[in-house]
Amino acid sequence: MALQQIVETTVTGLGYDLVEIERSAGGLLRITIDLPWDPAAPAGQPVTVEDCEKVTRQLQFALEVDDVDYRRLEVSSPGIDRPLRNERDFERFAGEVIDITLKVPMGTAAAGQVAPNRKKFRGTLERADAGWQIVWSDEPPPDPGRRISRKKAPAPMQVLGFVLDELKEARLAPIVDFKGRAQRPGQGEM
Repeated sequence: MALQQIVETTVTGLGYDLVEIERSAGGLLRITIDLPWDPAAPAGQPVTVEDCEKVTRQLQFALEVDDVDYRRLEVSSPGIDRPLRNERDFERFAGEVIDITLKVPMGTAAAGQVAPNRKKFRGTLERADAGWQIVWSDEPPPDPGRRISRKKAPAPMQVLGFVLDELKEARLAPIVDFKGRAQRPGQGEM
């Protein structure tokens, strides 16, 4: 059996989603798992150490049975900069801030506001008519404690539409608030 099939069968059989398989130098086999997503359910719990341990034990057995060559096995969660690979991932994280890298630069379609050789963008992911789009503003965030003039016009919002075939890479943007957990709009106190 192929490595992809062995790992996918084992991981999905345990009730998890396979995010990524990576082989590194020195015989490291890195498997990234996530909990299944249900659009009707509230935001899910993260993958725990116990989840990774359960998958590791089962994978060690399955890989040994099929005589897969590796020296170390590492099973982990996708983390805060989770890769987005398929349509379902994009549906799951619509409304979140993501980083994308295009396969080819935008070229002359960039209408003057964006450099024509730009390939990397960060913005809020939204569904569009012909696929997906990200929305962003190139205005830097204000410094803490600095007054913001009401007379100054905000930088215009920019929109980039794309389909998944145009992407080289897409990931959740790792935005961390070190001053405590901020409430998201629509979330109540717990």
